[in-house]
Amino acid sequence: MKPDRPTQTQLKLWEKLHMGKFRKKEGLCLAEGEKIIRELKGSPWKIKTLLFWRDDYETDKGIRLDLPADTEIYRLTEREGKRLTQDDNPEGIMAVVAPPKEIDMNAASLAKTARLLLLHRINNPNNLGAVLRSAHWFGFSTVCLSGDSADYTNPKVVRASMGSLFHLQLRSECDFSALLPRLKETHHIVGSTPRGGNLPQRCPERTALLIGSESHGLPKNLLEMADELWTIPGGSNAESLSLPQAAAILMYACATSPREGS
Repeated sequence: MKPDRPTQTQLKLWEKLHMGKFRKKEGLCLAEGEKIIRELKGSPWKIKTLLFWRDDYETDKGIRLDLPADTEIYRLTEREGKRLTQDDNPEGIMAVVAPPKEIDMNAASLAKTARLLLLHRINNPNNLGAVLRSAHWFGFSTVCLSGDSADYTNPKVVRASMGSLFHLQLRSECDFSALLPRLKETHHIVGSTPRGGNLPQRCPERTALLIGSESHGLPKNLLEMADELWTIPGGSNAESLSLPQAAAILMYACATSPREGS
């Protein structure tokens, strides 16, 4: 099947998907790069439209296999592709995607989830994407984001997650002040703090790991709700770890064998 040519109206719509309010209105986002598009297949995220502007379209049959029959495919010019890409060295392939419905945060659904990742005001899209990539690796399949966090459908988040985003259950705009008291009934809550906490250690299988922003950490009221606090020790005079590094270390600690009797 030969790809169609897009209209200017379609190009303008896709270009607007770089804006959060428009993504929310349309229920669509952009996913760029061959690996990321391959990760979409078999995930709950639905590929609505496939866009090509690289020269080897005829050799890309593997990407086009198993796509839903109603998937639209368009051939763009290089100039049109540059209007949509955020990559300095684009691969020339992109998808317009419909994210799934967000998870329900009722008590029954939370009780079924072993490891939870709670992210408070992570507003840097690249940091959020990197943390979501680690969450997928370490088995944190459910991620809750507070208000004032980056939009996880931001193309930069999608790109930095390298497709791991599509395999996670997500909920945005969570009120952690209201959520944590409910979680304490089913989960052991571990908060992160730059100093004064315990060393990362084995923890119960049902653990909710609470991580704050790189700049501000967690507010006092949330720290006080945690069952224990963890601090990552350092052996030099470096100011701090990056948020993705710290989050990966904490998730690794949770992913090791659970505490006896948990």
